[in-house]
Amino acid sequence: MPAPKFSAETLTFLRELKLHNDRDWFREHRETYEAHVRAPMLAVIEQLATDLPAFAPDLVASTRTSMYRIHRDTRFSADKSPYKTWVAAIFPLRGGGRHEGAGLYVHVSGDHVMIGGGVYAPTPQHLQRLREHIAADPGRLAAILAAPGFRRSFGELGGEQLKRVPRGFASDHPAAEYLRHKQFLAGCNRPPEFATRPRFYSSLLRLFRNLSPLITFLNEPLAGKRFEL
Repeated sequence: MPAPKFSAETLTFLRELKLHNDRDWFREHRETYEAHVRAPMLAVIEQLATDLPAFAPDLVASTRTSMYRIHRDTRFSADKSPYKTWVAAIFPLRGGGRHEGAGLYVHVSGDHVMIGGGVYAPTPQHLQRLREHIAADPGRLAAILAAPGFRRSFGELGGEQLKRVPRGFASDHPAAEYLRHKQFLAGCNRPPEFATRPRFYSSLLRLFRNLSPLITFLNEPLAGKRFEL
């Protein structure tokens, strides 16, 4: 079987949806969405369910829960556009909610492909445990972020940060730059046509592999145990 990928029709649909973001247009083009947007993403998820256990066994790839709905939640938004203009999937920590712990993420839009992961919105308790985890072995996270595969693929750790080291940690702590983080994210963007190339899936898998040591590290304090990298 060929490796899963998207098509020119995927990008055309997402670009046109951005121009015609209403229910009547979507209803008329529902078959295109099912065949060229939803189906290829489900194929990616199904293949990752087979491949992720080799390097990220604590993450879940599920056709039931990984793929995000195309419908937007407009209840608290001034923008009442009913649909997202991208297709996305998340691969979270097994046994938790979709956004608990660190996970992997991919989305495809008519403008770009984004591949990445990390911890987006930790609870205060989880954030404290993450900081204690980092502080206990300052060199370990630095080594993960300095690995050639990570640096080449993602550059450096991203996410919102405090201006100062949080209370309870020395201002000159060896891990001070990481302790200031409120989010722990890494990602890269590719042109939209990246998703249509024959090597899309193998490239996605390589990027996920390069990111997996960081994801494993970030999940250790939530899972309550250490995993070997």
